[in-house]
This record gives sequence, structure tokens and C-alpha cells, in this order.
Amino acid sequence: MYNFTYHRPATLADAVSLLGSMEDGKALSGGQTLLPTLKQRLASPADLVDLSRVPDLKGVREEAGGLTVGAFTHHADVAGSDLVARVIPALAHLAGGIGDRQVRHRGTLGGSIANADPAADYPAAVLGLNATVRTDRREIAGDDFFTGMFETALAPGELVTAVHFPKPDAAGYAKFANPASRYAMVGVFIARFGGTVRVAVTGAGPSVFRVPAMEAALAASFTPDAVAGITVPADGLNSDMHASAEYRAHLVTVMAKRAMMQAVG
Repeated sequence: MYNFTYHRPATLADAVSLLGSMEDGKALSGGQTLLPTLKQRLASPADLVDLSRVPDLKGVREEAGGLTVGAFTHHADVAGSDLVARVIPALAHLAGGIGDRQVRHRGTLGGSIANADPAADYPAAVLGLNATVRTDRREIAGDDFFTGMFETALAPGELVTAVHFPKPDAAGYAKFANPASRYAMVGVFIARFGGTVRVAVTGAGPSVFRVPAMEAALAASFTPDAVAGITVPADGLNSDMHASAEYRAHLVTVMAKRAMMQAVG
């Protein structure tokens, strides 16, 4: 690990001011990706801004027909929240399956989506629930937030402050987890809002994506059988030592059926 200057602001305004004044600063949220990267000397920011003392970034509240989750809210807090379990149970289920117990008690929502790991779980919820990402500067629609592998619409120094998730009529999430890391080799989040259905897939490709064919089929018939015969092309999907692109393409259909079984209870 290279030397850096450590900052621990107590307010959101101070954090934003610090990051804006730095030429080579990084925000530290849960640190589940950043700290191992620093230890391996794959990154060398001059300044590190720890967000753990900023109260405005924490907590879950019911708002505008859904849930607003602070960026520094830990996965374990979302998974164990009675409010989340009541309003969007599929979101609590997703958070409860992230990593192991240690990761869930350190990792945060904001850190997860800002990092945009192609195998992370939360991007599927952001896209599947048509969420809105709030930053210190603006609001970004979930459909516009993830732009590629480890890439988002965030500008340099822009800080995620919260995510607003609309309440669906029904939703479910299922993933095929890597047995070691618990990252999603393929995860599918399905949500129905009236006559509209959204299907978001994480882990299969370089970035989270939607499946229009499944969305149309489920809008016509919101049942597990509606997606049984629908496949996604393997071209462009991830292929590695854990699973080929063809196997991931197959898993998309399998996980979509399981997500639907959860959604319809």
C-alpha cells in the first residue's frame, strides 16, 4: 500500500468540499474493493476521504411511494430492515445474499453501485426497480447510471448520496452464486409495476442489462412459464474459469424462472 493522506469528514458538505479540492482523491465507503486494490498497489490515490462519519448518508426511509436508502447503508442493515421487508421484500432478499456476513456488515449500497462490478447484486435492483440514483449534484435514472464494466455516469468527484427504489406490485431476485465469493455468476431481478415488467440481469455480461423479450412475455403473462422458452444470446457475455458465455446464457433463463417463482409467492 502506498502512502496517502486520510480524511474523515463529519458532514456531507465537508466530504463534497474535500473531494472537490483534490486532484487525486478517492471516497472510501465500505472499502470492499478499494482497500484490497490499495493493498495490492493497483491504485495510489493521494487522499482518501472516509465517509463513515457522515450521518446524512445512512439509513432507510419510506418516501414517495417507495424506499430511499442512504449510500452508506450497509447491506446487513437493508437485509435486516423490517421496513424493507414490508415494502420491497425482494430488495431485502437480495441484500441478504451479498457476500458473507463480514462483507454484508462492511459493504455499502453506494460503494457497490459506484464501483459497478459486473457481478455485483445491487445493480440488478437499481435497474430492475427503475431506481433513481441521487448524488451531491443531481438525480440519475437507473437506466442511465451503469455505462459499462466498472463504469458509471458519475462525473469525477461526484458522490452518490442515496438511491430511491419505487415500490413494485411484485418482485423477485434469484442468483447463481460463485461458491467462494458469493458474487453473482448470473443474477436476475424481476419487478412488475402495473402492466409494465422489468427484467435486469447481473453477472452475465460486462455490465447489468435488461431483457426486453422476457419483459414483454411477462407483461402478457406474469408467470414462471412465460420466460421458460426465452434465451439470451451468448455473444458478448462473460466467459471465464467459472462459467462459459453459453452456460451463463442458459443460467439467465433458469434464474429468471426462479425470480418469478419468488415474485408470485
